[in-house]
Amino acid sequence: MNKEIQELVDKGEMLPLMEEFYTIQGEGFYKGTAAYFIRIGGCDVGCHWCDVKESWNAALHPPTATSKIVANAKRYSDTIVVTGGEPLTWDMTVLTSELKALGLKTHIETSGAYKLTGDWDWICLSPKKIKLPTDEVCNKANELKVIVYNNDDLRFAEEQAAKVNEDCILYLQPEWSKRDKVIPLIVDYVMKNPKWKVSLQTHKYLNIP
Repeated sequence: MNKEIQELVDKGEMLPLMEEFYTIQGEGFYKGTAAYFIRIGGCDVGCHWCDVKESWNAALHPPTATSKIVANAKRYSDTIVVTGGEPLTWDMTVLTSELKALGLKTHIETSGAYKLTGDWDWICLSPKKIKLPTDEVCNKANELKVIVYNNDDLRFAEEQAAKVNEDCILYLQPEWSKRDKVIPLIVDYVMKNPKWKVSLQTHKYLNIP
């Protein structure tokens, strides 16, 4: 990447765009809602069960003008979900300010491991044991979504729930490849601990992106 492009990326005026698509939000509080997804490349959190490992290496995803990303997004939906990768690897200020200027709703899905940048209407915090979220993201999260791969993830979920604000909605979501094993575990846990809700990857059941 040449120096000029790198400077634009550092400012958030260009971002390593992996893909963008219009679909139905499959998870969490807004499940079932039509939304335009912007997937930003780059992540060093490195979850072994990640279903978009091709997003990890930002160098594989061409820096794209943020204004172009916004122009595409506004054609499809008023709800824009920024995901990754880990979008907070990059400065989200320019992206969200341009989206908000058009009256669009800004949602982010993040591990919370990096500095919170951008102006967000909804923050979905999905923390990872490998790289824990910052206090700032915990304080501002609208929903906490913990992926359950094994029993220990329930312990981790409670640990993270103690960090978020009191209005944050709490979700346990089965890791897709282990869903048959962990769904009974999650259902039992939520029934005993009703402050939690079950989140499912409904888009995978619907066979959509």
